[in-house]
Amino acid sequence: MLTAIAPSPRLFRTAPFLGFAGFGAFWGVWGATLPLLRAQAGVSDAEFGLALLFVAAGALPAMLVAGRLVDALGLRVAGVLLALLGVMGLVVCLASVGFAAMCVGILLVGAGSGATDVAINTLAAAVEKRTGRPVVARSHAAFSVTVAVSSLGAGALAGRADSLLVNFAAGAVATVSLGLAVVAATRSAPDQDAPGSLVVPGRRDAPRRADRLSGRVALLMIGAVGALAFASENAYQSWGAVLLTDEFAASPPLAAAAPAAFAATAALARFATAAITLRRPIAMLAGGGVIATGGGLLTASATTLPLALVGVVAAAAGTSVLFPTLLSWGLRPVPDASRGRATSAISTVAYLGFLAGPAYFGLLADATGVQGAFIGIAALTAVLLATIPVLPAAAAGAPGEADDR
Repeated sequence: MLTAIAPSPRLFRTAPFLGFAGFGAFWGVWGATLPLLRAQAGVSDAEFGLALLFVAAGALPAMLVAGRLVDALGLRVAGVLLALLGVMGLVVCLASVGFAAMCVGILLVGAGSGATDVAINTLAAAVEKRTGRPVVARSHAAFSVTVAVSSLGAGALAGRADSLLVNFAAGAVATVSLGLAVVAATRSAPDQDAPGSLVVPGRRDAPRRADRLSGRVALLMIGAVGALAFASENAYQSWGAVLLTDEFAASPPLAAAAPAAFAATAALARFATAAITLRRPIAMLAGGGVIATGGGLLTASATTLPLALVGVVAAAAGTSVLFPTLLSWGLRPVPDASRGRATSAISTVAYLGFLAGPAYFGLLADATGVQGAFIGIAALTAVLLATIPVLPAAAAGAPGEADDR
């Protein structure tokens, strides 16, 4: 059952949505503005591809330390880091006058992004626990919506102004403003877990039996399952348009329907299933895994373009709910004092799947063709399904309220 929860200040409840909206605004502008960045730096496609790897090089170490920063300084750190990320966009814009300088700028963007990612997820989990509302899933949905809107806006701005500085300045204004709004909203955050915080249905607070080592292992296991979800999700986002182009001779506008449909479906699925994610997380993981696996098999076997799009949409509905559910469920028993570090552990391991996914898919596509490679993506979600029965036992060792006493 769920205990009664004392109402939180309304402004505090908006903080995660402001944070994820700012994060989405930044990445929407980033994706739409990359061609201008490449042109200003004057680099080849190969050099540009290498430079983009520095996003991951900066993100991973920053994700490892960001959680400790939040635990030490409080939830308002999420807003500060978000505002700094917006500034990093301007830095990479001004620095990109050659290959080496661009790599340094992108490294800083990656570090800012990784740290912000952990901080806003920690914030969302904290607000979810204190209010009993499905904040994590809805925050991720807000991110998807904002990415789509800001991408369209940045594309239109690039078409009109054709200026890298104008695009990143607009992105900085939005991101910094929302970051400062998060700082203001988190001033009302209570210092410790509120009495009557959310109790997970069917799961008792972890007692003293779980030592810190077993708690870390449990979080890493949840992150590893999240890596499967991220690898699958990234495959559809990165290769959907290529599938329609290579296998069904789609025109560029029509091929763009695949990532657009994926993003729109992901946002709708996260909003629609948020309550189920909170109340029935294991059922949500199982349902999402089944739908994602079915979507992958349909995408791999489709003989027409509309059927392939149906497969992509089904996969979006399934994969999009997996990581938010894992993160929400995995962080619920974690006390405020260590929630940032727990978020770092889960998110960093899961991010490895996001990085490895494109390479895994590329190897499969080289061997079987782009469409056949989606069988390998369906295999990832099938493996995820197979892990679900052991997740409750693993998560029983996650750090609970007793661990910090």
